[in-house]
Amino acid sequence: MTTRKDWDTYFLDMAYMASTRSRCNRRHVGAVLVQGKKLLGAAYNGAPMGVPDCSEAGCMLVEEYELLNLEGAEQVLKKQRCIRTIHAEQNLLLFTDPKDRENSVVYVTDQPCWTCSNMLANSGVIEIVYHRPYNKDSAKVTALMEQKGIIFRSLESYVPPSGTSDPIKDGAE
Repeated sequence: MTTRKDWDTYFLDMAYMASTRSRCNRRHVGAVLVQGKKLLGAAYNGAPMGVPDCSEAGCMLVEEYELLNLEGAEQVLKKQRCIRTIHAEQNLLLFTDPKDRENSVVYVTDQPCWTCSNMLANSGVIEIVYHRPYNKDSAKVTALMEQKGIIFRSLESYVPPSGTSDPIKDGAE
């Protein structure tokens, strides 16, 4: 007799399956919206519909700088990101009904970046469950979720379905 997957594993598996649609050269990210064990939507990262994606036209990278105060000393953090790609969480919010997001849970393959976290914090979701960390924005995002009262959980021991997890390239967003 096979054992049944728990709900977190089941829905994170679905997020990883959605990520297989991504054509990003740097990171495949998937997200699903769930309300009461019911799947309401799925999305992945990629270029806008009808526009060449990164695998066809290359990444459109920009550099950004963030001023951090670490133990009383200011440090500059250099970030690089692709602006061709719409993130999975953004696509999920674009293609799901706002009423469905109220009191829902988002399962996402990767910890949301700062921009996606802001959008999710304002969307009505009450919980975000992710697998892979995103260290560039982790402290800020965790503080935001705590401030908003959104449950923010990492499933570090989770193992993605075979063939769905891609290697993350340094600096990828």
